[in-house]
Amino acid sequence: MTGKTAPPATDPAPEKEPAQTPKEEPAPAPAAEEPQAPEQPPATEQPPAPADEPAPVPTAEATPASEEGSPAPPAEPQAPAPEPKPEKPKAEPPSSPLSLAVEEVSENSVTLTWKAPEQTGRSGLDGYVVEICKDGSTDWTAVNEEPFLSTRYTIPDLSSGDKIHVRVKAVSANGASVPATLEQPVLIREILQLPKIRMPRHLRQTYIRRVGDAVNIMIPFQGKPDPEVIWTKGDKPLDTSRINIRNTQKDTIFYIRQAQRSDSGKYELAVRINGAEDKATLDIRVIEPPGPPQNLKLVDVWGFNVALEWTPPADNGNSEIKGYIVQKSDKKSGKWFTALERCTRTSCTISDLIIGNTYSFRVFAENACGLSEKAAITSGVAHIKKTKTSYQPEKIPQRDMMEPPKFTQPLTDRTTTRGYSTHLFCCVRGFPQPKIIWMKNQMEIREDPKYIAMIEQGVCSLEIRKPSPFDGGIYTCKAVNPLGEASVDCKLDVKGKIGREDRGAGLLAGLLLFSLSQCCGLCLFCVD
Repeated sequence: MTGKTAPPATDPAPEKEPAQTPKEEPAPAPAAEEPQAPEQPPATEQPPAPADEPAPVPTAEATPASEEGSPAPPAEPQAPAPEPKPEKPKAEPPSSPLSLAVEEVSENSVTLTWKAPEQTGRSGLDGYVVEICKDGSTDWTAVNEEPFLSTRYTIPDLSSGDKIHVRVKAVSANGASVPATLEQPVLIREILQLPKIRMPRHLRQTYIRRVGDAVNIMIPFQGKPDPEVIWTKGDKPLDTSRINIRNTQKDTIFYIRQAQRSDSGKYELAVRINGAEDKATLDIRVIEPPGPPQNLKLVDVWGFNVALEWTPPADNGNSEIKGYIVQKSDKKSGKWFTALERCTRTSCTISDLIIGNTYSFRVFAENACGLSEKAAITSGVAHIKKTKTSYQPEKIPQRDMMEPPKFTQPLTDRTTTRGYSTHLFCCVRGFPQPKIIWMKNQMEIREDPKYIAMIEQGVCSLEIRKPSPFDGGIYTCKAVNPLGEASVDCKLDVKGKIGREDRGAGLLAGLLLFSLSQCCGLCLFCVD
């Protein structure tokens, strides 16, 4: 046996076969393929012997290797070589379920709801286990045989009239969590109507009252049978010496005769029926006028203006400061007048003060309750001094305004009808003001009632009253001043039919010319 066992110790193939024999015991096929089939059965019979003692198996394989000499040296350093493996962190069980509550109670069952735990661990959550215990006992029994993943469960087959305590555990591969337990035992009886608080709309926001006012609040609810009503403030019972609570089957009344600032806070209302409950929060704020502003200072005085600064009041009256009212008082009258309303900053500038007067200033703080009872008054006064001012007219440089005449708008040719008055216009400028001379056919028009000449703001006009064909011709407007002269011309054409008198005069003139042409030159006409 020893001779047969030595060769398999030196060959690597027999070393692998013992490791594979537990998995390939019923496989005779590879033994039939090799020529050394008769020697393998003893080798296969050896593993069962060391299987009884798993510790000596590696030592038996190492001893023959050490006898040969060559494998022995590497075997010695391998013994002390194993490096210490880092310790794995211990897996923690999941945390307890959250918000365990009773959803429904009947004559023989209870329906529970809860929320998943915050921490489930690396392995994940296997499910939940629900346990119950009768009131007065300490024996907890599991309701479900295997964990389930739903966060809602109904406990069946309960006896009507019993009181039971309920708890829920979260279970994973690392263990079970700390159980979540209902605070009150559940009475097994049918709930005809679950508790429900009907919080009025105006109470869903902060309810504000003034110091000394009465607080009288009625909150309706529903539930059958008659629910249990519990009021708390900060998880503590209410002070019955200040707060009166009156409950009926359908509502609860919260009453404070004279509210104080200490009554401010959040009040919790709970309505319970056999473990099922509904909660609501009532936020009450009792306010009063704020204190006066602090550190009012007169920062600067200049001209008609004063600059003020201050800091918010130390006591805001349990309400936000909406603004400040700034008032001024004249030393002469002694009366206070509002200078600024609802100033939202802690500084301001007062303007339009009267010269020579002395002013004092005060500031009120304002919140939702009103103005502060007292005001902050400046310690000093502001005197608006009268400053001497001297008027110095602006020096305007003299400009030479002398200018020779110049027509900016010339005369234009006109055609008019006999017997209808007409006007000739032109524009001229110059300094000193030029003299205007009107001429007809280079002859100056002097005092003639037929012509009316005018000049206004540099506009020259000549009116010709009821012109005749003989009034037509070249009209000239001439402007003259010490620096020079200028002129413009136009042509006037007068048209119209010749009347009977004109025809007679023309005929007489024609006969006269004819007679003169035949005259000897010695008659009276010729002499003249």
